[in-house]
Parts: sequence; C-alpha cells; structure tokens
Amino acid sequence: MRFSPRRSAASLSVLALLLSGSPLAARTDTVPASGGQGPISGQAQVRPWLYENSDVPIDPAWRFGTLSNGLRYAIRRNGVPPGQVSVRLRIDAGSLMERPEELGYAHFIEHLSMRGSRHVPDGESKRIWQRLGVTFGSDSNAQTTPTGTTYALDLPQATPASLTESMKILAGMMTDPNIVDSAVDAERAVVLAERRESDGPQMRMSDASRLHFFAGQPLADHAPIGTVATLTAATAAKVEAFHQRWYRPENAVIAIAGDIDPAQAEQLIKDNFASWTVPGKGAPLPDFGAPDAKRPATRVVVEPGVPLGLTLAWLRPWTPHADTIVYNQDKLTDMLALQIISRRLEQAARAGGSFLQAGVEQQDVSRSVDGTFMTIIPTGENWEKALADVRAVVEDAKAAPPSQAEIEREYAQMDTALNIQVENADTEPGAKQASDLVSAVDIRETTVSPQAAVDIFRAGKSAMTPEKILDSTRRLFSAGVFRALMMTGKVQPGLDAKLAAALAAPVKAATNARLADKAVTMDDLPKLGPPGTVVSRTPVGLQGMESIAFSNGVKLTLFANDAETEKVRINVRFGHGQQAFSPTRPVASWAADYALVASGIGKLGQRELDDLTNGRRMGMDFSTDDDAFEMQVVTRPADYRDQLRLFATKLAQPGWDPAPIARVKTGAIVAYDAMSRAPDSVLGRDLNWLLHDKDVRFRTPSRAEIEALTPQAFRATWEPILASGPIEVQIFGQVKADEAIQAVAATFGALPARPDVPVPAINRAMRFPAHVDTPVILRHKGDKEQAAAVMAWPTAGGFELQKEARQLEILTQIFNDRLFDKLRSTEGAAYSPSVQNSWPFSYESGGYILVTSQVRPDKIAYFYSVVKDTAADLAKTPVSDDELQRAVAPMRQLLMRASTGNAFWMNQMEGATHDARYVEAMKNMSQDMLSVTPAQLQALAAKYLVPGKSWSTVVLPEGVAAR
Repeated sequence: MRFSPRRSAASLSVLALLLSGSPLAARTDTVPASGGQGPISGQAQVRPWLYENSDVPIDPAWRFGTLSNGLRYAIRRNGVPPGQVSVRLRIDAGSLMERPEELGYAHFIEHLSMRGSRHVPDGESKRIWQRLGVTFGSDSNAQTTPTGTTYALDLPQATPASLTESMKILAGMMTDPNIVDSAVDAERAVVLAERRESDGPQMRMSDASRLHFFAGQPLADHAPIGTVATLTAATAAKVEAFHQRWYRPENAVIAIAGDIDPAQAEQLIKDNFASWTVPGKGAPLPDFGAPDAKRPATRVVVEPGVPLGLTLAWLRPWTPHADTIVYNQDKLTDMLALQIISRRLEQAARAGGSFLQAGVEQQDVSRSVDGTFMTIIPTGENWEKALADVRAVVEDAKAAPPSQAEIEREYAQMDTALNIQVENADTEPGAKQASDLVSAVDIRETTVSPQAAVDIFRAGKSAMTPEKILDSTRRLFSAGVFRALMMTGKVQPGLDAKLAAALAAPVKAATNARLADKAVTMDDLPKLGPPGTVVSRTPVGLQGMESIAFSNGVKLTLFANDAETEKVRINVRFGHGQQAFSPTRPVASWAADYALVASGIGKLGQRELDDLTNGRRMGMDFSTDDDAFEMQVVTRPADYRDQLRLFATKLAQPGWDPAPIARVKTGAIVAYDAMSRAPDSVLGRDLNWLLHDKDVRFRTPSRAEIEALTPQAFRATWEPILASGPIEVQIFGQVKADEAIQAVAATFGALPARPDVPVPAINRAMRFPAHVDTPVILRHKGDKEQAAAVMAWPTAGGFELQKEARQLEILTQIFNDRLFDKLRSTEGAAYSPSVQNSWPFSYESGGYILVTSQVRPDKIAYFYSVVKDTAADLAKTPVSDDELQRAVAPMRQLLMRASTGNAFWMNQMEGATHDARYVEAMKNMSQDMLSVTPAQLQALAAKYLVPGKSWSTVVLPEGVAAR
C-alpha cells in the first residue's frame, strides 16, 4: 500500500519549475489507496493474486481472477459517475525492459497501439470512441513509464454494445497492433515531435538527474521517450520483436471499476482476452541493478537560465518485499519522521533564512532505488550557507528524538488525510480506483480499503515513539550510497570541488530548528461582532438552491445536498477581482496568491494557522477572477463553521507579516530567467498580455517591478480591497440549510457593512489586439529546433450572445480534432496543437478563439497554412453529421458527468447573487451547446474566423528565422 499525506508546507506557484530537475521525473508515484464498500473480511480465504505474500486486509469490493493464459484481472462495481465504466490495462513492459538498440520502443508501441490494430483501421479507434462519448486525451489515453505501459479508457454511459466493442478494440490493440512499416513511419514523426517539444531545460535537467543519481543502473539512460537515433532506426520488424517479448497475457493486468455487474465485466474479459496466446517464452525481467558506490558522489550541471538548486540523495537498493501490515506501519513511521523535518525546514524558509525552499521525502523509484531525496533552493547565490543550514537541521534530527508534541502534530495531519478518504469513499470515482489498482501492481504492492488503511495506521501509533522516529531518521539519512547534484545557470570554475568540499565539511546540529509546542485554538482568532440577520431567503437556480441576503449586504448561495458525502465546498467571492485594477497602471496583484494567504490573520502568522488547522479539513486558497477575488476550500461538515470563521476573520483583520513578501519576491526573481528558455515558457509569460492588447493586468511583472515591491506597497494595494466591495458566499454540500445560514450569519453576517467603490468604465473594457498581416515575433533562448506558433480571432463577451458562446465550444472541438488529425497524426509536424474558446461573461468584449502549438521553425509556414485552410473550410462547408456527433457526444458526456458533483454547479452559479443572468445561462447551457447544427457552426465560423481580424505570433529561437 502507498499513502501520500497532505503537505504541511504551502507551495509557491512561481517555484514549480525549480523542482522539475529532481529525480521525481523517473518515479512511478500514483497512490493506490483504493476505496471500498463493505466491511473488512477477516475469515480464512484463499488470498487473491494481488494479496499473495501479504497479510493486509483484502478489499472485498474487488473481484479477482486469472485466465488460463496468465492474464490477471480485478473488477469492482462503482457508480461514480453514474453509467461510466473505467478500464485500465497494464502491460509489465516499460523503458527498463528495452535493450540498448530499442530505447523508446515501449513508448513507440503505445503510440502504435492507440492508432489501431489489424482489426480496426488506422486512426479509427479514436473516432469509434468519440461516437460513444469518449474524449480523446482524457477519457482515452496511455502512459509509458520505466516499468510499465498502461492503457486507460473511461467509457461514459456504457452499454453492453459499447462495452463489447471497446473491449474488442482494446484486445486488438494488445494482440495485433498495426505494427507495419507504413504505420511505424507515420508514427515515428509523431514520437519525434513529442520528443522535440519536450526537449527543453526541464527534460535536460531530468536526464542529468537520472544519469547522476542512478549511475550504473539501467534507469540512468532509459527514459521512456528514447533517443533520436534509436527512434530513427526503428522498423516494423524491430518493434514487433519487442512486442512479441513483452506483450504477453502473463504480463497483463486488467482493472475495471464502474457502473457494471462484475460478472458481466468478467465475461467480457474472458470473451476478448482468453484466446490471447503468444508462441514461445517471454523474456525474463532484466536486473534493474543497485546504487553503485564507485560512481561519483557529486556533480554540477550547468543549464543556462535555470535557478540554482541542490538535490541530496541517500540511495539504497530497491528489493521486493512482503507488503505486510508491519511493513506499512514502518513506512508510515518513516514518512512521519520526514514530515517533522520538512516542517522544520519550511518554518526556517518562511522566516527568511538562507534557503527559499527545502524539503525531504522517501521515494521508491522505478523498482530501482529506495531513496531519501532532499531538495534545496537557496535564497541567493550563497548556496554553501543554504546547504550548511539544511544539513544542520538534519543533523539535529539525527542527534535527538523529536518531542511528543511534534509527533502528535504530524500524526494528526496524516490521520486526517487518511480519514478523509474514508469519509469520501462512496464518492471516489471508478477511474481513480482502477488506476490505483494497476499502480499497486506496478510497485509490487497491494491496495486496501480506506478504512483498512486507517486501521493499519492507527494500530501502529503506539510504536511511533520518539525513539522509533529517531531510529527512522538516522537510517533514512545514513544508509546507502550518497549523491548530490547541483543545478546552476552559470558556469563557475571550481564549482565541483567547492560542492564536494562543502559536503565533506563537518556540520553541527542546529539549535533553533525545533518548533515550539504552543497550542493554538479558534479562540485565538480575532473576535467578530454579533451575528447578522437574514433579510431575504428565496429559491434560485436548481431545485434545492437558495439565495439568502443578510442585513449587512452579504449574499449567500446555498445548495444543501448529500451528493458528496462528508464534503462541503465553500467559495467566498468579494470585491471586483481583475476589474478592481487599472488596465494601464500596474499593481502587485501577482504576489497575492501566496503572500496574501501567508501574511496571516490578526496576530497569528502562517505557522500558527498551520497549527490551528492541523488535523482538520481546513485551508485557504486565494485567486483573482475577472469580477471578484476568491477564497476557496473543500472542507467537511465537522469543520465548515470554523472554516467560515477563518475566512471572515481574514477579511475583518488580515495580518501583514512582511516575510511572505520577501519570500515571494525571491521566488519570482529566482524563476525569472527560466521564462525565456523555451517557447512554451515565453508564451506563458507574454501570451495572455498580448491577447489582451497589452493590458497590464495580464502582464508578467518585470524584474525591476518585482525587486521594487515593499511590504508597505503590498499592504497599500490589498488592505482596501479586503475591506470593501460586495461579498458573495457559496456553500454547496452536506450541510443542514438552517445551520449553514446561522453559521454565515455568525461570521460574514457579523462583519460591518462594507463600502463599495464603483468600477471605472475603463476597467470593465477588455480588448483584443488589432489584425496583423505577419506574426508578431517573440524570441526564446533555448533549443534552435523549437518554436511555437499562435493564431487567434476575436469573438465577443457577455450574456447577449451566450448561445453563440456555448456553440463555439463545439466549433473549437471540431477545429482541434481536424488540426490533430492533420498536424499530428498525418504529418507529425506538431505533437500538441490546441484550439480553445475563451468567452468572458463578466465583460462585454475580449473573447477569442485561440490556436497554439509547438512546431519546428521550418514548419511554421506549413502550420499557418493548415490553420488558415481549416478555418476557411469550416466557414465554407458544413461539417458532416458524423463529425458533429464526434464532438457533441463527448461534450454531452462531460457535462453529464460534471453535473453529478457540486463543483460544477458552484462554478456556474458564481456571481449569481448580483447578476441573475448567470442563473439563466446555467439553465440553458446544455441546450445551447448540444443542440447546435452544422449550419449554425458554419455560420459561426464565417462570423468569427475572419482572416482580416486574426492576430498571430511566433516564438523563435534567437538567431533563427521562420521558414
């Protein structure tokens, strides 16, 4: 079994890139915590194949079996979402099974299998599934890792006929994929395009990490994507040979979870897979090796533009083990020990120390290594100081046991995370359960019901003593082969020797790393006034939804229901969001997502708020919408009242701790140069700004602006925003309506009436750039073979043309599908062309249709030719009924599945308390979108895909011209 607890440390979105160079890219990390219904069975029984050599409780919700040819399967009934059946078919063949001349073949076969088989024409499986309501890329997909290949299908509104056809297609993909020279040649271009588009700083850092940490093991140079040389040399005969060795029934596992009788699913497996035989013997699993102590311990990698960072690793051999209760309790103890250290490191980083971020975790990497990995991002250039400080924290953890209070803190967090899975077991999607089971197979472990996981964890609590935690800590940081890797963007002579010397230097245990044992309760939050009174309560929207107004002007949209057991979704919308800011005068809105939350409430800082919410399902996510600022959380019935109080006191008495400002500035500066190193990062930095005609609200701040931000300026911007403007509270979930209204009255209703500043007209305007005859040129500093191309057309905004807005979703899906077929499947010119429809209901203009793709510089002219020809054809010729249904059927199913959960309806009702048109738009959405005709789509294309209104840009390497 595997378990990943909620992290104690808040993450910085600006730092996402910084962690990508760690060895995480090589691991298989899906968590097989499969939900189950029914009690844990304790009677004697023959243990199914998944539970051999294990004493953990068998999850009785699964039905296990093995065919005579060796194929294993597991089936369970699950009605989330209703009507859907999820199938996961895993083959125990990944990149680690490849010979040196076969690098990339496992992934290549995945591509060829998804194209079709000898029984299904090339590319037709995708179209068949689209007609059945399957969305390509999300409902049907596949993934190759170092240790396996998994094919995934989520079949919505499954019928006996659609299941029979789908299982037949899947069986053909396994037994007789279309491995012929013509298909290999066509798909080679696609795979090479995928490799080219992913070949940037992140991939190079990942490759360097694998080469260093796993030196002497196959994992070091067996990335699933392969090499240009081996992919270019691939032939049908060579690929077929790999397929014959590894695509065998004894290497296959099928997991099915969905709204289906398990006996029916079992029969489908037998009907379609029992005859699968492969002559001869399969290949034995290769030796994945063990960490080699003779290989260099340190390495410095220079990747221009990347932030400075270090990864330390204590590597031990991965060995198969019996997945027993005691084994899992020991793993949980190890996890708790590392959580204590990570929390200490996070607290030091928050205080403004020598490192911006540091953390540690244990990973079982691709059945090759059992490792302890520590990542460090220095605050500035003084990495020696950061390294020494982090090592001192670890040394302290190794020197003396933690306090009982520290153990209880982490235990409470882990217990809550596990118990939430129990509470939400009956709403856990079948897709997750099927994926979790094959992931358990991949790591050679088991899956148990959520209740069993909680029971195992709690039964081991008595053994989680300070001394046991100390033993775990010493073992995790002592045993095995030690390696360290530094990533830097600058060439510095002698850096390798400096890194080795810094690691060899003696280290003293830190004396100030341990967290104080101070209890924080809800009573420590600022006090609110007397509860407000309800002035109106009326039905709104769907049956059961209500709109409640309070005497101070606060509005509540309430949808009390039992659709999601033990879940309460809260969204607090206040002020005017993006419209509160000027389109010409920049403000520090970019820093708010992290700094506004981390700056505290009243006298309580982030550390105290962590303690306040520890062991509870509470939190605070902040974001800026077009017309409101938002604080969101998913909580539960036992915690939602205190969660409302947390949100309300944040508005009433926000804290203004300056430390988060310093931290978010440092993070933004550290990541700044990386935004110019690849075409996709340049688009991430500039495209939104350019699409809004250089409106500064959508612009990435300059380095000078980041450096100039002060705590005083940040407070001057945000203090009046938190104190003014309308408040709309949304509560959707398992609450009692009257109690929820009372809870809002006691919190948001208790706030004083808030002043409001009308939004200036200029702030409500959204612009689209003027037409350009030739693309705007942007530049990146990365690979000379990488470029990106963009074309966009203006549409509109607001509610008057809402039917057109919905129908444009279907038009763009068809547009996207055609580009996929032409640019990827046929030509291999681009791996990931994308067409999107953006229509802002909170603005009367500013909408657009956007086409983006990475391409080679020599294919840019071809890209624009295909895009323009496709747009022109959509305007000239009605789409066929079949093409229309292949877009409408998946969209219908997406809406049906989404509408079974509260998140969908909450999103649709945002803003409804101040504009009733949102309610009508919600009611009409399905009808407007799904009743579209070919003639209407043609008219929309003619209206909006106008050549003389388009705008385009290309991102080219420095010194390279478009061709």
